[in-house]
Amino acid sequence: MAKLSEVVEFLENELGAERIPDYPGAYNGLQLQNGGEVRRVACAVDASQPVIEKAVAEGADLLVVHHGMFWQGVRMLTGSAYSKLKIAMDAGLAIYSSHIPLDIHPELGNNVRLCRALGLGEGEPFFDWKGILLGRRATCKGSLKKLVKALELAVGGPVLLRGDETAPAGLVGIITGGAGSEIEAMVAEEIDTFVTGEGPHWSHPLAEELGLNVLYAGHYATETFGVKALGQLLEAQFCLDWSFVNHPTGL
Repeated sequence: MAKLSEVVEFLENELGAERIPDYPGAYNGLQLQNGGEVRRVACAVDASQPVIEKAVAEGADLLVVHHGMFWQGVRMLTGSAYSKLKIAMDAGLAIYSSHIPLDIHPELGNNVRLCRALGLGEGEPFFDWKGILLGRRATCKGSLKKLVKALELAVGGPVLLRGDETAPAGLVGIITGGAGSEIEAMVAEEIDTFVTGEGPHWSHPLAEELGLNVLYAGHYATETFGVKALGQLLEAQFCLDWSFVNHPTGL
């Protein structure tokens, strides 16, 4: 057992959210407290009602997520917004969220973990976004076909390729999640192959026009790495049992 305050302080120090810009609805940190104790941790990508229900069923006292409860901004606490809060509060489930801080973390981050999973090592930070380097880049000596296979294995599912699979992968830029709108920025960064989760429809034809290879591997699928790493870290630091609540969106 650990004190919730100690776990939160540890996560704040590790992730450094106060120094990192993010989207308005992210609200990094402790979004919902409990009675003050943690015996079991659940980790997930989204703080949705089905995820909260699964975490409660597993006996978790703390749910650590990448996408928190407030992405749509201030909302009336009615309907599903009320239901999921009530389920969590009745069960004494605290909820902690980390978005961009977890994406870019040099050890625990989604980007560096995916880079390693592709056999590209640590890579190096790249792509300035609001004063931080958002992604990772590394050179791949193999073909796009080989990189696609490695990515499918890493995310456990299909990958959409925009490009000729027989071409070399070259300099690979990795930004997990929904970074597909950054096609022109990737070209400006001299990236040959862009690995991301999803993008708007227009990103595909634009990438084709500009000659950029793009691997769309799924927003959800590319962002399971960081929360799993946090679960492992909390187990090591506080001897807490943890589990990953898998609830894929298919996007």
